Amino acid sequence: MQPWTLNQSLQNQRFIIKQVLASGGFGVTYSAIEKQTGKIFVIKTLNQQQQTQADFQQRQVKFVNEALRLAQCNHPHIVKVHEVIQEDELWGIVMEYIDGQDLEVYVDEWGQLPENEALRYIDQVGKALEYVHQQGFLHRDIKPNNILLRRDTREAVLIDFGLAREFIIGQVGSMTNARTEGYAPIEQYERRGNFGTYTDVYALAATLYTLLTAVVPIPATFRNYAQLPQPKQHNPKISNFVNDAIVKGMTLEPQERTQTVREFRELLGIITIEPSDKIQPPPVDILPSNVDFAKLEDLLKANQWKEADRQTYLVMLQAVNRHKQGWMKAQELSNFSCAVLRKIDQLWDVYSDGKFGLSIQQQIWGKISNYSVNFDIATFYEFGNCVGWRKNDEWLRYDNFTFSLESQKGHFPSFGYGVQRWDEWQTSCWYLFPRINNCL
Repeated sequence: MQPWTLNQSLQNQRFIIKQVLASGGFGVTYSAIEKQTGKIFVIKTLNQQQQTQADFQQRQVKFVNEALRLAQCNHPHIVKVHEVIQEDELWGIVMEYIDGQDLEVYVDEWGQLPENEALRYIDQVGKALEYVHQQGFLHRDIKPNNILLRRDTREAVLIDFGLAREFIIGQVGSMTNARTEGYAPIEQYERRGNFGTYTDVYALAATLYTLLTAVVPIPATFRNYAQLPQPKQHNPKISNFVNDAIVKGMTLEPQERTQTVREFRELLGIITIEPSDKIQPPPVDILPSNVDFAKLEDLLKANQWKEADRQTYLVMLQAVNRHKQGWMKAQELSNFSCAVLRKIDQLWDVYSDGKFGLSIQQQIWGKISNYSVNFDIATFYEFGNCVGWRKNDEWLRYDNFTFSLESQKGHFPSFGYGVQRWDEWQTSCWYLFPRINNCL
């Protein structure tokens, strides 16, 4: 069979081939214009190397069947498969065209990504992978080159399911020898291996490694002779808990590795907890009648984050009848109303779509402190780095905070404190953080 050529028409001139987008071990991907609508699509076929194989027809059947199953996957961070077509004897998969660049090119251009940006992409791809795994598939080729960033929304989209296969947990299966060095786990080097969701976890962790360091990890087979450098060795700005999550996700032996994508996202502190997932403690008090949450809710609803942050502190002052004085006593912080803290957390969580809130900050604090209930200054400084209150080892002035959803996870509420008050804020946290831990 001859490969498709530029300007060739397909399907009775429905599509016109415009260019080759990519060519790999299994397939070749083209961009094509649909003449009637002028829309651009992507069409993928098996490449000439596959066409020369004696069992090519069986490979085509598997290629088409997997495409039809993937076409049922409907997720915002997975490339959309529209249909399959046949041109002469060659089948093709018609997919959406994504205007953007892949993360490999993006990192080559910009170098090491900021931690919050890299985690945002990994969170989006992680959600897509969880969805794929629920359908009984493994992707098996997660890498920066297979993640596209939409040019308009900057959202990550997982592409290239050429190696995707069904799996059954605990069942030994045949593995093709196709893999990407640096991102493939050790089990993908074996002809037959016990593989599962942890196979994709390794590649996802390795992808995050590259996003944060601009370095491709050493191949899994080399790790029998050389130790994998921890991400922080390449980029000291990486948070300790993110560094540790990557190392755990890239553990060489599958049984010792992080087992699921959700578990990996939890270790990274990027799980968005749905209200139904939260374990609510039994109520120990009720909302005080003198506290008005209406203005805070209006500000949050309008995405006026700076004003809402200041209003949060005013609400807390109301709760302890200290709005005239403008500050709170240590005993008042230690015994602060759990009902008020939970209400504040609920409002921030809902109107930031899970990005801000006391419970988010509690998760981050737990990851840093290894879930210690004790407050210490070193952890507080690291916490400040993680939520974006500190930059380059300096506390930010309050006006230099990022008052938008582009800020780091857990950036708010900060209760309106600025650089002149960090010494007092440390003292306040000594009493308030354990209370938050007890209430939420």
